[in-house]
Amino acid sequence: MSHVLHELAEEFPEAADKIHELKQSNAHFAKLADAYHEVNREIHRIEAEIETTSDAYAEELKKKRLALKDEVAGFLNA
Repeated sequence: MSHVLHELAEEFPEAADKIHELKQSNAHFAKLADAYHEVNREIHRIEAEIETTSDAYAEELKKKRLALKDEVAGFLNA
Protein backbone atom coordinates (compact mmCIF):
# COMPACT_ATOMS: atom_id res chain seq x y z
CA MET A 1 0.00 0.00 0.00
CA SER A 2 1.04 3.52 -0.72
CA HIS A 3 1.68 5.95 2.10
CA VAL A 4 1.96 8.98 -0.17
CA LEU A 5 -0.27 11.79 1.05
CA HIS A 6 -1.56 13.14 -2.31
CA GLU A 7 -1.98 16.71 -1.06
CA LEU A 8 -3.41 19.11 -3.64
CA ALA A 9 -0.19 21.12 -3.87
CA GLU A 10 1.66 17.87 -4.64
CA GLU A 11 -0.96 16.73 -7.15
CA PHE A 12 -0.89 20.12 -8.94
CA PRO A 13 2.58 21.56 -8.18
CA GLU A 14 2.38 24.02 -11.07
CA ALA A 15 -0.83 25.45 -9.62
CA ALA A 16 0.11 25.78 -5.94
CA ASP A 17 -0.28 29.57 -6.02
CA LYS A 18 -3.62 29.35 -7.83
CA ILE A 19 -4.89 26.78 -5.30
CA HIS A 20 -3.99 29.13 -2.46
CA GLU A 21 -5.63 32.07 -4.22
CA LEU A 22 -8.82 30.12 -4.96
CA LYS A 23 -9.06 28.92 -1.35
CA GLN A 24 -9.02 32.57 -0.28
CA SER A 25 -11.35 34.00 -2.93
CA ASN A 26 -13.84 31.24 -3.82
CA ALA A 27 -15.99 29.72 -1.07
CA HIS A 28 -17.05 26.75 -3.21
CA PHE A 29 -13.44 25.93 -4.07
CA ALA A 30 -12.45 26.26 -0.40
CA LYS A 31 -15.16 23.75 0.59
CA LEU A 32 -14.07 21.46 -2.22
CA ALA A 33 -10.43 21.64 -1.12
CA ASP A 34 -11.44 20.97 2.49
CA ALA A 35 -13.50 17.94 1.43
CA TYR A 36 -10.55 16.63 -0.62
CA HIS A 37 -8.25 17.13 2.35
CA GLU A 38 -10.60 15.25 4.72
CA VAL A 39 -11.03 12.28 2.36
CA ASN A 40 -7.33 12.23 1.57
CA ARG A 41 -6.36 12.18 5.26
CA GLU A 42 -8.83 9.36 5.96
CA ILE A 43 -7.33 7.32 3.13
CA HIS A 44 -3.85 7.97 4.49
CA ARG A 45 -4.88 6.81 7.99
CA ILE A 46 -6.32 3.62 6.50
CA GLU A 47 -3.25 2.94 4.36
CA ALA A 48 -0.94 3.61 7.31
CA GLU A 49 -3.06 1.11 9.30
CA ILE A 50 -3.93 3.74 11.89
CA GLU A 51 -7.60 3.00 11.17
CA THR A 52 -9.17 -0.18 9.88
CA THR A 53 -12.02 -0.49 7.43
CA SER A 54 -13.33 -2.74 4.71
CA ASP A 55 -11.65 -2.84 1.32
CA ALA A 56 -14.92 -1.73 -0.25
CA TYR A 57 -15.07 1.42 1.90
CA ALA A 58 -11.42 2.21 1.18
CA GLU A 59 -12.09 1.92 -2.56
CA GLU A 60 -15.17 4.13 -2.20
CA LEU A 61 -13.02 6.78 -0.53
CA LYS A 62 -10.43 6.57 -3.30
CA LYS A 63 -13.15 7.08 -5.91
CA LYS A 64 -14.48 10.05 -3.97
CA ARG A 65 -10.96 11.53 -3.76
CA LEU A 66 -10.56 11.11 -7.52
CA ALA A 67 -13.90 12.82 -8.20
CA LEU A 68 -12.92 15.72 -5.93
CA LYS A 69 -9.52 15.94 -7.64
CA ASP A 70 -11.25 16.09 -11.03
CA GLU A 71 -13.45 18.93 -9.81
CA VAL A 72 -10.41 20.79 -8.46
CA ALA A 73 -8.69 20.29 -11.83
CA GLY A 74 -11.72 21.84 -13.51
CA PHE A 75 -11.31 24.99 -11.40
CA LEU A 76 -7.58 25.10 -12.10
CA ASN A 77 -8.03 24.70 -15.84
CA ALA A 78 -10.80 27.30 -16.09
